[in-house]
Amino acid sequence: MKRISMFFTITLMACCFAAVNAKVLRPKQTPKHVVLIAFDGLSSEGVRHHAMPNLNRLMKEGAYTLHNRSILPSSSAPNWTSMFTSVGPELHGFTTWGSKTPEIPPYVINRYGRFPGFYGLFRDARPAAECGYIYEWEGMRYLVDSLAINYFVHTPVGERYPDGAATVAVNYIKEKKPTYCAVIFDEPDHTGHTSGWESEEYFRKLDQSDVYLGRLVNAIEEAGIMKETVIIVTADHGGKGTAHGGISLNEMETPVVFYGKGVRQSFEITESTMVIDIPATEAWLLGIEPHEAWLGNPVTTAFQTK
Repeated sequence: MKRISMFFTITLMACCFAAVNAKVLRPKQTPKHVVLIAFDGLSSEGVRHHAMPNLNRLMKEGAYTLHNRSILPSSSAPNWTSMFTSVGPELHGFTTWGSKTPEIPPYVINRYGRFPGFYGLFRDARPAAECGYIYEWEGMRYLVDSLAINYFVHTPVGERYPDGAATVAVNYIKEKKPTYCAVIFDEPDHTGHTSGWESEEYFRKLDQSDVYLGRLVNAIEEAGIMKETVIIVTADHGGKGTAHGGISLNEMETPVVFYGKGVRQSFEITESTMVIDIPATEAWLLGIEPHEAWLGNPVTTAFQTK
């Protein structure tokens, strides 16, 4: 009986030790800057079937998965909100593609009047830090802690912004060298809806998206901060036919690519990842304590750790 008791005691201690170690796992090289670059409707299936030289280079020289999953429904507002709050619609309350206010009361509200998101936590932890949010789709304005962001710019594609967010983001990164910045493009989603995911038109839009990605990477280089930066490239959802919102993997799976300081090279992430893991990883990289209600986990295997 004593031997059995001792065995269980040792096992329990080992489990507790492992749990403590998992909690204190830290990046071996902590970045000073994190830049999120995300493309609405960029599906993993599209990336598999069409070469994107800049994205492919980041994948080859960084860590990636093509099996990152959206929350449900696999539509825009719920997933973008999850990308900044690390929870699903059950807690943040945004349930439909074009939600402007939560249809379900948020589980908890922060001092900015919203479910606690990454931007609010970032601002509370670093009051003087530079952080930006540049987006093309008008609906994105309702999904983040706007009062916590000091550079908040809507760049719809048109006469004033012929290349949408691209030039604005390039200039902002080079001038301000933000500690954190999210750049959200509205394509290839619209092309998927009009011409179909994996259509020739969709693939041509991927070419354009890849050019914009390359310009942003070059801007980080030209700003002189690449050696201290982690770039994250991802999307909110994929698509099937000319729609999304359902439960097929074509609609749910998106790429996630990590590139830069402390990122493993030529590393394919095999652990399960979801859109809610993006803000958890950003907070982990920047040393920001996640909110107790957050459900996402940092994708630690993509990085050299200690």
